[in-house]
Amino acid sequence: MLFPAEQRILDAATELVARLPDTPYALHTVAAAAMDVEGNIYTGVNVDHFTGGPCAEVVALGVAATGGSGPIAEMVAVGNEGRGVLAPCGRCRQFLVDQHPDCRVIVPGQHGPETVVAWDLLPYAYQFPDAAPPRLLRFNAAYWQAVHDGVKTATTRFGERLRVGQATLLFEFDERYQSLPGAIEAVDRVRLGDITDEMAALEGCTADQLRTALRTHYYPGITDADRVDFVRFRTTNR
Repeated sequence: MLFPAEQRILDAATELVARLPDTPYALHTVAAAAMDVEGNIYTGVNVDHFTGGPCAEVVALGVAATGGSGPIAEMVAVGNEGRGVLAPCGRCRQFLVDQHPDCRVIVPGQHGPETVVAWDLLPYAYQFPDAAPPRLLRFNAAYWQAVHDGVKTATTRFGERLRVGQATLLFEFDERYQSLPGAIEAVDRVRLGDITDEMAALEGCTADQLRTALRTHYYPGITDADRVDFVRFRTTNR
């Protein structure tokens, strides 16, 4: 099931691919849409050529850069002739890992379109040692005010590849994303059962409340023995 913002970019790509000319030797057969951290949508189509024309995802990234976009938060590609959502090719996966590693990509799933973080599309990916792509730290929209006001300064994550450094704090409102400039100051790997009340207080709750919330709303099946990342962050717009 897609969230409303994800459905918006899927609709944009689907509408664009439906407008592509249908000819025996079509040069444009795939449309892609990308959404940045402010909810702006950029689209592009592939350019087929025997020398290796660019895929629609790459064209959409170029259009986004031309339009002055922020970091890309969502991406999808749709094929013509009713092919629906297409997973990125290997080259596009490497592009996304190198340039927008925290972008969510809509791919075909067993029960309809689903999202996968770009990192997970390319296991064991090579990373250029000096690469410094923009990073995202995602939040439910309900946390906007607490983070904006500096009340919430920590978050607990499981299975994400976070690291210290500059990051865009992304809030997933249904109609339009909002973001704040920020920085991840520390990422401490701890057992879920070892989180203390002092640590949980930075999230505005007790340790037991935090563990219950993580199991109930975010990571079903997580146990006290699992290691999580306790992330301290701050906004940088003050």
